[in-house]
Amino acid sequence: MNRTIISTPDAPTAVGPYSQGVCAGPFVFVSGQLGTDPTTGEFVGKTAAEQADQALDNLDRVLRAGGASLADAVLITVYLADLADFSAVNEVYARRVPPPFPARVCIEAAALPKGGRVEISAIAVQPPKGPAT
Repeated sequence: MNRTIISTPDAPTAVGPYSQGVCAGPFVFVSGQLGTDPTTGEFVGKTAAEQADQALDNLDRVLRAGGASLADAVLITVYLADLADFSAVNEVYARRVPPPFPARVCIEAAALPKGGRVEISAIAVQPPKGPAT
């Protein structure tokens, strides 16, 4: 199976030795996205809700660079620095991720990269390509 590395300037660069995402067959695997601005690398807002909103923007940008979108996600994993932020992040998530909702995992992590409050990763399936016109 061929795999293609996803690299887009529309999302933050990786903060370690990994790719923003990888396409393998019809699947798009996106590395964890923080709530950072793609240009400055700084967090957008201080709250978990603000960072979740930006992390979902970043996630969608990488998905789109891989030929998919949030609507094509089959599994989303949310990492929270504090599980007390679950409700606030859930509100953002419900507004941003279109139904039918993908499977989801939410985990409290002892710490997140760069001191973030939220990190979100995803697996999606590229939609079928329409007939050539």
